Amino acid sequence: MSRLPNRRIVLGVAGGIAAYKAVDVVRRLRDRKCEVRVAMTAAAREFVTPLTFQAVSGNPVHCDLLDARAEAGMGHIELARWADLVLVAPATANVIARLAHGLADDLLATLCLATTAPLVLAPAMNRQMWQAEATRANVLALLDRGVTMLGPGEGDQACGEVGPGRMLEPEEIAARIAARFAARFGGGALEGVEVLVTAGPTREALDPVRYLTNHSTGKMGYAVAGAAAEAGARVSLVSGPTALPAPPGVERIDVTSAEEMYAEVMARAAGCDVFIAAAAVADYRPARVAGQKIKKGDAPAALDLVRTPDILAGVAAMDGGPFTVGFAAETESVQANAEDKLARKGLDMIAANRVGVADRGFASDRNALSVLWRGGGRELALAPKADLARDLIALVAERYRAAHPA
Repeated sequence: MSRLPNRRIVLGVAGGIAAYKAVDVVRRLRDRKCEVRVAMTAAAREFVTPLTFQAVSGNPVHCDLLDARAEAGMGHIELARWADLVLVAPATANVIARLAHGLADDLLATLCLATTAPLVLAPAMNRQMWQAEATRANVLALLDRGVTMLGPGEGDQACGEVGPGRMLEPEEIAARIAARFAARFGGGALEGVEVLVTAGPTREALDPVRYLTNHSTGKMGYAVAGAAAEAGARVSLVSGPTALPAPPGVERIDVTSAEEMYAEVMARAAGCDVFIAAAAVADYRPARVAGQKIKKGDAPAALDLVRTPDILAGVAAMDGGPFTVGFAAETESVQANAEDKLARKGLDMIAANRVGVADRGFASDRNALSVLWRGGGRELALAPKADLARDLIALVAERYRAAHPA
């Protein structure tokens, strides 16, 4: 059994018959040496008493939004700051709807809104409620924000029906939480490995006012850097201009142009074990940069362009260089174009995705990847980018370890 010494989990218990299972969730987490604090909704207290959760958790149970006994009545903020992870089990249709719409009308909803810790939900409801259009829309909205869903499972339900909507069993919930913490806090698949990641767009100046760029927001690259750090790697992130904060435990180096990114990457590539090129680097830049703003004229304007340095090919060509992973953003023939890029640039692996569609790619919080290497490949289905990045990093670690056995 994976142990989680000193990991701090807030367990939110909502009002459904599966609330009785939440007692066992507490016990399973405590068996893994977690510290657990419980927050209950008013409806949950109709199914299980706070005293029961206090007995199994060893901590007072939190029920009220404004608790005069906790931090001058601001107990929800205290809990939100304390948690390494917030788990809601059971997560009823009502709680999912309230979280999707950002409500803060009780203790549980408010602390979920106030925390910066990962939020994990274990849904539990009647099968028709789970399959209802409104519930599906609420779930998708939360997935887009990086919330993790554990389940639901399928089987007999308290209402007498059979189908999807059962809360996962407590042991499975605890095991999946343990796996998440193991990756995040060390002992992961890339423990001790030096990883260099590029992310975001580049900007190629036309004049002091204008530049050429692309639609990249950096979300996928930042998620990859964060997932590599969770897996135990020492991560450096060379980033083009984005509005994103650096992932925890990641050293960020800010650049603007393709030439600046090339210089920073080549200065670091020889010292890294794995290079992941997730940036959307401009292939061309203006041949000349005007010293003053270019004024609008009557004659049509022509722009002379020259190639920028090929960062990915440069790293892949290094003698004794790192395990090199490229990205390919394609609008058509995704597989064929990715296979060509993999071979032409001599890469160890490539992750290709389709762009220009509404539910994935640039600016979206979700994506899907076709991951290829010589002699193999794997499809990673549409998912939040944070989850997709963890799956990609697991694949990178698997292929890297196969190429560099201990």
